[in-house]
Amino acid sequence: MTPPTVARSTGAAYLALALTGMAGHLVLRGMPGYAELALLAELLVVVSQALAAWGFFALFRRDHPTAAWGVASFGLANAIVILGSAGFLAVALAVGADPALAPGGDVEATVALLRALSDAGWQAGAVFFGLWLVPMGVFAITTRLMPRALGWALVVGGAGYVLAAVLGVVEALAPVADALAYLATVGELWMIGYLLTVGIRRTAPASGPVGG
Repeated sequence: MTPPTVARSTGAAYLALALTGMAGHLVLRGMPGYAELALLAELLVVVSQALAAWGFFALFRRDHPTAAWGVASFGLANAIVILGSAGFLAVALAVGADPALAPGGDVEATVALLRALSDAGWQAGAVFFGLWLVPMGVFAITTRLMPRALGWALVVGGAGYVLAAVLGVVEALAPVADALAYLATVGELWMIGYLLTVGIRRTAPASGPVGG
């Protein structure tokens, strides 16, 4: 595929990741009776994250191999963690359908435990999701093939996401963690829009160094 096609495909995968993540984790997960749709959304998160990671690697490897490997590695790590979360949700559905699977016959407690494990997976995966934004931003800053402001928005947002994941384990700091997580939204939406409309500008400023 040509670079513009790779950029648009990566942007489309990233957009799918954002939409399925919001639908599954923020909406469907908390709605009774939508467990199967929540599981479907989580599996789509895994697929779209893996495709986006692959796309970023293809897009970045020529100009900044280190950033390309960083985005791909952290992105795939998050996809694997969310795949584990989806596995817990699938087992919770199976227990709900067949109470005999529940230890001691306690279906409610077993399902609650499995859902808690799934939530823990998202909490842990948030570290990788924040980390994958950092090399993405470094690419934009060092190569100047994308706006440097976009790069800084991604680096700051990624750091905020990681910090949010760490602080989120302390209940009293949960509001601060939630606020920090929103920092990444600006950079992410900007990157999605930029990939879909512009991609990589091969006429970078002359003073822009290339990393890697």
